Amino acid sequence: MSVVEEPYYCHEQIEIPPALPDIMKQFTKAAIRTQPKDPLEWSYEALANKDVPPVKERLEMPISSQKNDTGLTPGMLRILNNQLGTTDKQSSGRVLQCKVEEKWLALALPLERLQEIWRIGNFGQDVKWLHFLSLAATQIAPSLAQTLCLLCELLTSEKDNASPPISFDLFCEIYRYLGTVDPNLPSEHIEQIIQNLTFEAQQHCGRISKREFLRFNVHPNQCNI
Repeated sequence: MSVVEEPYYCHEQIEIPPALPDIMKQFTKAAIRTQPKDPLEWSYEALANKDVPPVKERLEMPISSQKNDTGLTPGMLRILNNQLGTTDKQSSGRVLQCKVEEKWLALALPLERLQEIWRIGNFGQDVKWLHFLSLAATQIAPSLAQTLCLLCELLTSEKDNASPPISFDLFCEIYRYLGTVDPNLPSEHIEQIIQNLTFEAQQHCGRISKREFLRFNVHPNQCNI
């Protein structure tokens, strides 16, 4: 019986890159914050495609106000926006449906919910990212006012601000778009609110935050809760 000769290694022969411990530390922290359902698929996604890794900025607790338990959270939307979208400085980009689906499924989010958003928005083979993000936010927030608050948090360039602002032009685009998919939100009401907020925006260098728009009833049939 032949004996297979295998090389023997001692710890002096195994070189560990100096940066590896810190890389593993950061990876572990990211995994704890994100809580991926499939850690292997989650980590492979970014490494294989050299994309922005799907990492949450902070650990999220379950949200009791969600309409149903789909796994979609503000943190998940922030990941998608980091991967596919932009900040309020650049919001006109379009994204292919297949790319959105790829990133969506990589986060183990239900395909049925993505298809429902696509149906409501009547999107085609590609979509204006801002419109998709706005509709996705409505799946989490219980009211239009809270949807607008969430979108300000996702799109702001001032993430540490307690009342994160976005450009007034961007706010108006989001508000008007959401009006097109809500038959109970008259365009006349939207334009009146926008007119009321114009002076507020001028006083804040063309930017607006929830501190300003929550003073008004942004939806005639809903409370700002």
